[in-house]
Amino acid sequence: MDSLGYRKDGVEEGVEEVYSKAVRAGRRTYFFDVKATRNDDYYLTITESRKKQGKDGNFLFEKHKIYLYKEDFEKFACGLSEVVDFVKRSKPECFNADGSCISHGYATVDVTSSIDEEFDKL
Repeated sequence: MDSLGYRKDGVEEGVEEVYSKAVRAGRRTYFFDVKATRNDDYYLTITESRKKQGKDGNFLFEKHKIYLYKEDFEKFACGLSEVVDFVKRSKPECFNADGSCISHGYATVDVTSSIDEEFDKL
């Protein structure tokens, strides 16, 4: 289980989880997991998990996952940074000076420095 009490499913044979970060955002939770292969190559999985009510009335979690491989880290980080910078310029009212999101009340990240710092740690 991770720090938010969610059980990790689909643990792959020969894969080591190196670092994990869960971010709650309203009804969604985002998981950023750094994993290592048997050859000690890193890759990142990004999972969006949404709590939904099923037809039978029980709650279930709908998940979407992206695998990001080491050869794409830099391009992905640059693309994400560019998009977040565009949103900050186009809709600055969505962000407080301290980086928290006005409309939803959850913390956002300065993607430019934060992603670069996290990838440098890898």
